[in-house]
Amino acid sequence: MMTNKNNALLASQIIHYAMADCFLGKLLVAKSAVGVCAICLADHNEELPQALIELVPKTTLILDQQSCQQELDQLLNYISTPSIGLNLTLDMQGTLFQEQVWQVLLKIPLGEYLSYTEVANRVGKPKAVRAVANACANNRLAIAIPCHRVVRANGNLAGYRWGLKRKQELLRRESEAVGVNSMTSNLINAHAPCSAIV
Repeated sequence: MMTNKNNALLASQIIHYAMADCFLGKLLVAKSAVGVCAICLADHNEELPQALIELVPKTTLILDQQSCQQELDQLLNYISTPSIGLNLTLDMQGTLFQEQVWQVLLKIPLGEYLSYTEVANRVGKPKAVRAVANACANNRLAIAIPCHRVVRANGNLAGYRWGLKRKQELLRRESEAVGVNSMTSNLINAHAPCSAIV
């Protein structure tokens, strides 16, 4: 997967997006001139454009199924069969610390997960556990930047922007894809807030 650092803010950019159904519900993929800049999940189609507006405010949004179809198809195939991998060009937009966290997340292998504390250690700031959680919460690129692979230190699920049931299902499918059927046995459907990150 390629990531491009775009020094210009997303504000005032034209963003094209497309939507589709998947086993996680409704899926939206949006891209800028640089690459995929947002991936959203929802229960209903009408929720997706509003979610995109919240993620990339002050942009011009154009529903354009054709121009986003390649990225959308690749993501749909990856969601269904995680073992095939994902090769999208990503337009990441965040602070330096957020992007450092996201780079760590991109390196978590399929079927594995890290705690918030472990991620903080890997970015060289072991006391910044809550900041790591905030970086995960501000990830605009669901699935592509796998913040769902970050859990509490005891293995339980913590908050996920797109819903804990989706997080649990993603982890279950990914573990099955690499033959680790017991991986999610201790990932309980604990409705813990994002602040519960110990």
